[in-house]
Amino acid sequence: MSAQPKEILEKILGTLGFTATVEEHVLDGDLTLDVKTEESGRLIGRQGQTLGDLQYIVNRILFQQDQTAPKVMLDVGGYRSQAREALVKKAKDAADKVRRWGDIVELEPMGSYDRRIVHHALRDDPDVETQSVEVDGTEKKALLLRPKRH
Repeated sequence: MSAQPKEILEKILGTLGFTATVEEHVLDGDLTLDVKTEESGRLIGRQGQTLGDLQYIVNRILFQQDQTAPKVMLDVGGYRSQAREALVKKAKDAADKVRRWGDIVELEPMGSYDRRIVHHALRDDPDVETQSVEVDGTEKKALLLRPKRH
């Protein structure tokens, strides 16, 4: 039996007492579940932490039901898409600094999801390479942008 991501999320939200609707969208081959609710702030949490935790739970349930199930992404009221756009802009601005000055630019520590967005945004840049580096005292990693060695 294949897992049904939308139904799983709706059941979790209902159990937690949220009144919400869930819409499915496919973007770049990935399934995104977009939650519409009056309580979006509670679902997003501080810096998206609650949203990230809820996404983790949904994906764990899906994996338990079907180990071949693709991961799904959760969004609440467009929070992730807006944050993604801002992060891509920050990455491209940092890449411009690397090109202009030839120096290494370090972006703040971020989780794996955000680092993946930056790596993806700059992967085809012929002049800049990205590297994740450990940050002492945190599970997050910082990103270094440096001139690409040709």
